Amino acid sequence: MCGIAGTARLDGQDLGPDADALLAMLADTLHHRGPDERECLRRGPVGLAFTRLSLVNPEDGSQPLISDDQNLVLIANGEIYNHRELARRLPSGTRLKTGSDCEVLLYLYRQHGLDFLADVRGMFALVLWDRANNQLILARDRFGIKPLYYHRDDRRITLSSEIKGLLVDPATPRAFDWERSLSVPLLAAAPHLAGAGLTTWFEGIESVPAATIMRIDLNDGRTRHHRYWTMPVEAEEGTSAEQFIQRYGDVLEESVRDCATADTELGLFLSGGIDSSAVLALAASQLDGLHTFTALSGGTQVNGDAEHAKWLADTMGIHNHQVVFGPDHVPTPEAWRRLVWLTETPMAGPEIYYKHELHRYARAERPQLRGMLLGAASDEFNGGYSRDLIGDQDWDSFLASLRYLDRATRLDRHAGLRRWWSEGNDFFSDDAIAHLSGRATPDLYRAYLDSEYTKIQQYNVWHEDRTAAGSGTEARVPFLDHRLVEITAVIPERLRPRLLWDKRILRDAVAGRLPDRIAQRPKGPFFYGSGTAHAYRMLVRLMRANNAELVERALAAPGADRYLDGAAIRHRLHEFGTGETDAPGVEMLMRVVNMGLLAEMAAAPPRLGELSAGAIRVSAAATEVGAEASALGSGRGAHEVPALADGVQLLTDTRGEWYLLHEGQIEFVFEEGNPTLNVLTHVDGETSFGAVLDKAGVDADDVRADLDLLALQQRLVFSEGAD
Repeated sequence: MCGIAGTARLDGQDLGPDADALLAMLADTLHHRGPDERECLRRGPVGLAFTRLSLVNPEDGSQPLISDDQNLVLIANGEIYNHRELARRLPSGTRLKTGSDCEVLLYLYRQHGLDFLADVRGMFALVLWDRANNQLILARDRFGIKPLYYHRDDRRITLSSEIKGLLVDPATPRAFDWERSLSVPLLAAAPHLAGAGLTTWFEGIESVPAATIMRIDLNDGRTRHHRYWTMPVEAEEGTSAEQFIQRYGDVLEESVRDCATADTELGLFLSGGIDSSAVLALAASQLDGLHTFTALSGGTQVNGDAEHAKWLADTMGIHNHQVVFGPDHVPTPEAWRRLVWLTETPMAGPEIYYKHELHRYARAERPQLRGMLLGAASDEFNGGYSRDLIGDQDWDSFLASLRYLDRATRLDRHAGLRRWWSEGNDFFSDDAIAHLSGRATPDLYRAYLDSEYTKIQQYNVWHEDRTAAGSGTEARVPFLDHRLVEITAVIPERLRPRLLWDKRILRDAVAGRLPDRIAQRPKGPFFYGSGTAHAYRMLVRLMRANNAELVERALAAPGADRYLDGAAIRHRLHEFGTGETDAPGVEMLMRVVNMGLLAEMAAAPPRLGELSAGAIRVSAAATEVGAEASALGSGRGAHEVPALADGVQLLTDTRGEWYLLHEGQIEFVFEEGNPTLNVLTHVDGETSFGAVLDKAGVDADDVRADLDLLALQQRLVFSEGAD
């Protein structure tokens, strides 16, 4: 990972020496993306800035990269996974001067022009200056994994890996785009299929589109967009389900192998679900001493993620750090402002916060770690949300839910029709709506895929990049190998129920590589569902902290007086009380506050390093494999006596659900049969730990993570028993 930035004249003139100060400020702003090295270059009409995080060839990968004839100059952020294969195809006599995986791009461009990215596999954003033709080439990978933003006027363009870099240029407006942002259905969590356009959230700032090359003539600013990849649309009718599964498994294995290649240490976020577990199973043999990191919160306890992650890591002999987010944990207002400024999105919420903190912990615990493998973006293209959208039913029910989303999307374009459409009041045919809204949707699932393609750019890869970059780490996403997405995109309609309901293509592809307990485990959301209340409690307490500091800052921000109703916002926060709620309005209110915070910081951009992120989280089981530092390891004697701490109660209701309360507040919910519940029901303050386990019929390893957390939070205490 790196930070890239630059500026260029668009009127045929050269940059003056004053551009050097701008380049230096750009490099300073992107320092967190590339703390290992920085370079600035200004020649003629172009100035470039580069900050480097060294993952591949640390001793010989500096940028800018310059072709042997001096006509091409390149800065690039990301990784070209098949660079060696591409180098072998170059014309005979071509000699690469460095070990950088990006240098091959110079000669691919010289050989193929605007078709130079057709065979490139990887994640990247690049700026290439074609000196001979006085053109600037901007491009991003097929999914926009690596960011590149710009602001331009008639005279000049400025570029940066992050929006905050553009805001150091006096020519860039320093304003949050309220009107455009409020029109984004994703931000409002509206039932909607996303369109093709993205928003950057800020006025006057645009993003280089994914899978696109922009060619800018520096003589007059004329710009051409060249789309070099689109998701295929023609189904492979002659391919069997077994062939799709085999192909998918083979390509996934190759993609993980590519992403697990580095000259520095890599880690892995392990959720306990099939996506990150599949990446672990395929990468483990390639990475000696691999460390994995798991969020241990009330939510991940209730949904079983923490337990399954720990079990899989132990089964495979892999280090697993369970990073604790206790029931009383709330980030400081300053830490939240820093997170929002780092990520540059009003969609910052619990998921983004937890991942950011996992990265911070991982980098502090493993200082040489430079990259993190993720299981992200599997759900979007493998049918991962098929059950979530409609419940545990079937493919036809899933398609019915897509029809609902499609209708809502098209009715937004026809205000008169929407008045007729509501729950239980849908009297009009699809043909009528297609006629009146201007188009039909011949393939609902394909429309859904296109929507997910937009969503991952606006939300998923956006925050995965920033949360990692904030700790000087590169996020690597094997499931966004375009070959995998192409496989699932061309599955014919007759095979979709077989392969895309509940991610069956992935489950079958890794069935022989993962234990059934993980491969067949139902998908669980990262914090939504049964664990939502834990995350929302944190958000409410955050917004109430310091006399509602964040809310008042947001309401005082530029533009807030026009768009926000301060009295309504304060009243809504008051209604949430101390946060014992799972109402989705909590997250919506947080997004409104985030918009105000971004408006405030855009007007007077702070330096990221001047904002404190707060204390780094601790780990309940940050142990080496075989070590004894866990609260329930061999250092915990079977003779010790566990007891519920003062103020802690274990209660049940008529439905058979159990609750652990602290001072009257529900902190954990257990279902009948949960092994941790079985242990807690036998804890009486007199029976030894070993005897409790025997009575419960539970192995200590099965409850280690849960009881570690309870002990760490002082909800469960141990005392010495009689010998």
